[in-house]
Amino acid sequence: MDDTTPLTEQPPQDPDAPLIPSEPAPPIHSRFLFVDVAALRAKQLRRGARPRLGEDTPPAPHKAERVAMEEVRRGLVSYDVPETKRPGEAAETPDQP
Repeated sequence: MDDTTPLTEQPPQDPDAPLIPSEPAPPIHSRFLFVDVAALRAKQLRRGARPRLGEDTPPAPHKAERVAMEEVRRGLVSYDVPETKRPGEAAETPDQP
């Protein structure tokens, strides 16, 4: 490896391999957020997404929900929490004539 190659650059992978975030997601402390994120990931898995757990998991039949919960617990699933608006705040809309 020469000095011009950045350390963050990874070798090309199989195009069919699942995309794993380069940085783990922050841990989820709210069980409600955990359930929401895991449920959305389980829906992706049921629709055909490939699991991100890798080869270190034992080969046993797992439900999509269990696989999704383990992926979220390990930080392999990225998520976004939208900002909530407080009651009484008006939505920002452009002025219309």
